[in-house]
Amino acid sequence: MKYVIGVDLGTSAVKTLLVNQEGSVVNEVSKTYPLIQEMSGYSEQEPEQWVEKTTDAIAELVSNFPGQPSDIEGISFSGQMHGLVILNKDREVLRNAILWNDTRTTEQCRQIYDIVGKEKLLDITKNVALEGFTLPKILWVKQYEPDIFEKIDVFLLPKDYLRYRMTGQIHMDYSDAAGTLLLDISKKEWSTELCEQLGISPSILPPLAESGDFVGHITKEFAEKTGLSEKTKVFAGGADNACGAIGAGILSPGKTLCSIGTSGVVLSYEETKDRDFQGKVHYFNHGKENAYYTMGVTLAAGYSLNWFKETFANGENFDRFVSGIEEIPPGSNGLLFTPYIVGERTPYPDAEIRGSFIGIDSKHTRAHFVRSVIEGITFSLNESIEIFRNAGKNIDTIVSIGGGAKNETWLQIQADVFNAKIIKPDSEQGPGMGAAMLAACGCGWFSSLDECAEQFLNEAKVYMPNPGQVETYRELFAIYQDIYQNTKEMNHQLKKCR
Repeated sequence: MKYVIGVDLGTSAVKTLLVNQEGSVVNEVSKTYPLIQEMSGYSEQEPEQWVEKTTDAIAELVSNFPGQPSDIEGISFSGQMHGLVILNKDREVLRNAILWNDTRTTEQCRQIYDIVGKEKLLDITKNVALEGFTLPKILWVKQYEPDIFEKIDVFLLPKDYLRYRMTGQIHMDYSDAAGTLLLDISKKEWSTELCEQLGISPSILPPLAESGDFVGHITKEFAEKTGLSEKTKVFAGGADNACGAIGAGILSPGKTLCSIGTSGVVLSYEETKDRDFQGKVHYFNHGKENAYYTMGVTLAAGYSLNWFKETFANGENFDRFVSGIEEIPPGSNGLLFTPYIVGERTPYPDAEIRGSFIGIDSKHTRAHFVRSVIEGITFSLNESIEIFRNAGKNIDTIVSIGGGAKNETWLQIQADVFNAKIIKPDSEQGPGMGAAMLAACGCGWFSSLDECAEQFLNEAKVYMPNPGQVETYRELFAIYQDIYQNTKEMNHQLKKCR
């Protein structure tokens, strides 16, 4: 039996999966590392922590592996997007990495629009300028740390730096490059035009690769530290959302992913590079070659439900907390919730909007409120689905993972609100499995990611929309969509009271 390793380099921990040729996870090891938050809005990490913790995790996997090290044929990666790692000509890290959730770059986003123009930026990158992207971070370093900026020889994203330390080779894959705001998404090449306009030397842009490309073997030093064979093949890997899509089988038209964690993501497969969403949703290169994906984000998805639980049912078992929601009718007897408790991303990039309960009645019980919160989260995610459908996309099958897939009633609510077949997978390893699948294909186990998915991924249960409840939710969703415009000004006025 042969094996591969999938490495998922997250924001708080690295997760490593050892996967065999049947798609079974035979072992997994996670290691945590800290965030560095020196000021409000700042979020950084020390890249050396990623290297140390990943080395430790893989060494632990190998030490508990009963086979020969040479049986582990390949390794690939999934990584947190957008984070800026800058190296000098000696390949030394010049400063801590600035992460995706760092919000210091509002000023630089405005500069991009002033210099480039929003329409031109959309034409090239398919995305609007948001604080999370990499380009605003580079411009922040240029403006506030000019001595460091002058020393930049190359910039990388987090998992690319980790891979460099394992192989000695510099690359960035298209799916991660798409999140920098420097990639021409359609042409699949760096935009020298943007670099020239913004005063960035194109020489700092790393070579581009497909997610499944072979990019080298591990170094002798890394092999000695981990116990892996020096013959272990290394493949480029992809952005966490792209690998999450691969790991959920979102590999063909009509397939969409709904992932509900702290935030919520609706991600849909695209086979063309020319669909125009006018920046309303993210548009990125997929980890599957010559494919793309669109993505909408609800900032406080599972976070909204957790907030409600911790505020009104602190310490209570989660199953007990949600018990009874199946007996509440769709619409929670006229109670609507908007999950804007930390602002919103899609379709309203509004940091000042806040949540609402609309229609509170004296007959409402706690179960009504819990179901209303769940419905409100699902309505918010449906905003992204409606953007996709209004642009002509067919969405009939949605794979649901995360917290929203752990409750039967919530899965049925998703089927009814989205008016689509909901698939719950039998196991959920997320981006790490996608990384392992890239390695499996790279090692020649399968001819394509689609073939790999047939072997590795299985359905646990399917939920079909109930026509009567679909119509009820359609009417309620129309009311839900009015809440933002009718509460926006009031929430902005209330900002001074927070």
